Amino acid sequence: MNTPDLSRLGFYLKGRSTHNARTIMLNELRTLLEFVNIENTNKEDYLHSVIQDNCLGKRSGVNRKKSATHLVDLYSLDPKTVIFNALLYFWRRDVLAQPLLALLCACCRDNILLLLASYILQMPQGSAISKKLLEEYLESKKPGKFSQATLESTIQNVIASLTKSGHITGRVKKIRACAKATPGSVSYALFLGYLMGERGQSLFKTGYAKLLDCQIERMIELAEIASRSGWIVFKHIDNIFEVQFPAMELSHE
Repeated sequence: MNTPDLSRLGFYLKGRSTHNARTIMLNELRTLLEFVNIENTNKEDYLHSVIQDNCLGKRSGVNRKKSATHLVDLYSLDPKTVIFNALLYFWRRDVLAQPLLALLCACCRDNILLLLASYILQMPQGSAISKKLLEEYLESKKPGKFSQATLESTIQNVIASLTKSGHITGRVKKIRACAKATPGSVSYALFLGYLMGERGQSLFKTGYAKLLDCQIERMIELAEIASRSGWIVFKHIDNIFEVQFPAMELSHE
């Protein structure tokens, strides 16, 4: 099997982290995708809606442009990009999946978010989230990369993003919670693993699958629901798994 060109598919993990300044911008993404709610659209339509139409209600042109830039960094906003096109597909069909869909897509494009989210998800549910511990962990992984102010801002924004996705709860004291996986979010996580070259049972064990906060048995149940809905094709007998995505445009194959 040839290694897919992940950057061409929409994966982008080498640039700056949006979480130095913003969260996953879930509310903004919801507003934008509701504002531009048509099947045949393009990146320019999304950018026009944010910058010219001010669909996000920003106070200045500078803030509109910054919001557009951050949304592009997190999601690409280009329907020709495979991971964003797939996000749109499941976004429209599974409203409850939207927080996890946003997190999954953002983790494909923000290496700091993926790094910290993977670390936080290893923490026991019910345990307190320590900002200091997260700062020390990030500094150990990226020594000297961030100033103290940027380090603190990044941790704060990552915690806020994982609160939006359901992995963390609490307003003042942040507690490790359990996100709610759905058929759409499971399908999207499996698809991301498929794009990375995984097949069969391995699709249920990728880093993206782990972001679902869900046991494999439950993931199988949700994948079966998605399959009955016609979103994916999922078959399994004992330890033999077959997952296909006929609704997706797999232009790299």
